[in-house]
Amino acid sequence: MRRKPEWLKTRLPRENSYVNIKKILNEEKLHSVCVEAKCPNISKCWDSGTATFMILGDICTRSCRFCAINTGNPKGYVDKNEPERLKNAVKKMKLDYVVITSVDRDDLLDKGAGIFIETAKLLREYRDDILIEVLTPDFGGDPGLLEGVLESGINVFAHNIEVVRSLSKKFRDVRADYDLSLEVLKMASKTKKNIIIKSGIMVGIGETEEEVLEAMLDVKKNGVKIFTIGQYLQPHKNNINVQKYINPNTFEMFRIEGEKMGLKVKSGPLVRSSFEAKQLYLEVRNQF
Repeated sequence: MRRKPEWLKTRLPRENSYVNIKKILNEEKLHSVCVEAKCPNISKCWDSGTATFMILGDICTRSCRFCAINTGNPKGYVDKNEPERLKNAVKKMKLDYVVITSVDRDDLLDKGAGIFIETAKLLREYRDDILIEVLTPDFGGDPGLLEGVLESGINVFAHNIEVVRSLSKKFRDVRADYDLSLEVLKMASKTKKNIIIKSGIMVGIGETEEEVLEAMLDVKKNGVKIFTIGQYLQPHKNNINVQKYINPNTFEMFRIEGEKMGLKVKSGPLVRSSFEAKQLYLEVRNQF
């Protein structure tokens, strides 16, 4: 793979913040997408005391070609105590904004929605003013499962379209679908009006600038308020290769054009779904 440009270089986390968060995650036997997905922002986020929790284990039933998370069949196993342990971790870390995501769990009848619901409700009981963002799978497009998550007390519902339309079938798992993701976002925006809807894509894997603009129009038409755009970085040699490192000026162009459409866009080489999540939420909440 070609050499990374200067704008993609990151620093290691400060030892005290890294050790503290790692200790809490280990104590509560929790997974963090920061680690599992090899996020380049782990230093910035962990130094500020922020972490994105990954529930429902660390084995995904889907196999997208860009993802670092292990693929397999968890055979219906669900850790019923995970929501309580996540709440304990949030208390220990003194968080007031929590981001929760998960692997895909197509092996479960509820696709994992039940654990999202229980976790959000426990956090809301623990602290009424806590802000909760969930980044979920598509739940197979089941409206009932989606409604349950939306009614659980969350503030932000996020579901990523991941890539532009032309690359979706090529790089996403066969069970994922660009239009299904748009339908999930649309259903979420119509089901619960006071929840902010969020989505995002990766670039640098063969898309055109025009396709990125089209993707922003697509999500805007389907109720999305916040959209993130970041550079794809190959996590393992078995994942797809980077086709191009996108210049920061192009990311800035995407931001400007997206905001002309009425989106709040966070766009940059190191941007990921939950990057500066609290700040984005507060900015959009005040606008809408």
